[in-house]
Amino acid sequence: MRMPYGGAIDCDLHVAAPTIAELLPFLDDYWRDQLVNRAIDRMPFAMMSYPPNAPISMRADWRSTPAATPLDTLRAQALDPFGVQCAIVNVIHGCVALHHDDMAAALCRAVNDWLRVQWLDREPRLRGSILIHPQDIAQAVAEVERLASDSRFVQILMLAMGERPLGRREFFPLYAAAERHGLVVAVHAGSTYRYAPTIVGWPCYQFEDYVAQAQAFENQTVSLIAEGVFQQFPKLKFVFLESGVSWLPVTMWRTDKTWRGARPETPWVDRWPSEIIREHIRLTTQPFDAPDATAVAQTIARIGSDDMLLFATDYPHWQFEGDDVLPDGVPSATLRKLLIDNAQAPYPRLAQQALGAAATIEETIR
Repeated sequence: MRMPYGGAIDCDLHVAAPTIAELLPFLDDYWRDQLVNRAIDRMPFAMMSYPPNAPISMRADWRSTPAATPLDTLRAQALDPFGVQCAIVNVIHGCVALHHDDMAAALCRAVNDWLRVQWLDREPRLRGSILIHPQDIAQAVAEVERLASDSRFVQILMLAMGERPLGRREFFPLYAAAERHGLVVAVHAGSTYRYAPTIVGWPCYQFEDYVAQAQAFENQTVSLIAEGVFQQFPKLKFVFLESGVSWLPVTMWRTDKTWRGARPETPWVDRWPSEIIREHIRLTTQPFDAPDATAVAQTIARIGSDDMLLFATDYPHWQFEGDDVLPDGVPSATLRKLLIDNAQAPYPRLAQQALGAAATIEETIR
């Protein structure tokens, strides 16, 4: 399905991860010296989850375009054709997989400042995600506090596969900062490869790794529920990016079924897990892993809410052909919610900016 009208909010858009050479101006003297003298500035820092030459990492026609600046290319391929009012940029950078916590934190700061200067300052339709190194929660919280005053940053960005389930209480200071500043916690497909991406060991092929991401999102959903994250932080919202969709109804059903018999173990889970999931977790529409229009409509019906899905292009990953950015089968009554309204509920900063824009328009009319 093509975009039915303009004004959508794209909740998952990517720009090419910066090289270390591009990040050097955004590092302090110490880290600039360390990275250059140790020849780390020559490393590509590409994530194994998204190898640059893999077809899924970039659509073929978006890969082979006439020479243009990266920003002009982004406008021509992702912003203008789909008529988006704003798009959230997620930079998947390999620094989050480093075992050196201080270097990783320094590079995350540099990536965030690079994003702000090279993209957000130059294109008003873009919003940012705060990249953090989840192995060091204290430094992650410090980075959130450093950037929280910039309203263009709307979420904290993490990967689905790390060292620990995201419900674990060592993450609570990060979630407290997110809730305090009105930031979403965004969890994107990908791994730091501390462990094998499947529960039975290391796969041979990248497509195995990619398929296994859905299992990671299932595990994180159950962890967030079982550890009582949303009882502790009732205003907090999670958005799962590039997670797929079809796994969710089965996970909700199975979690509800098990909770009925095992709830004395987690007394803080005070209502059906599916109700908590519907209130606090959102998923982006790319990839919508259903085979046809009937299955798309059935999946949305089985989720039990059309509030949970957020529009995304997942640009430039190869999730759809041409301009068919929406899956066939989305009910017509759901389209506006999916494209615009649903994003404003979990993202209070987007909602505030939308209200401000509406007030400006109304004042201009008067």
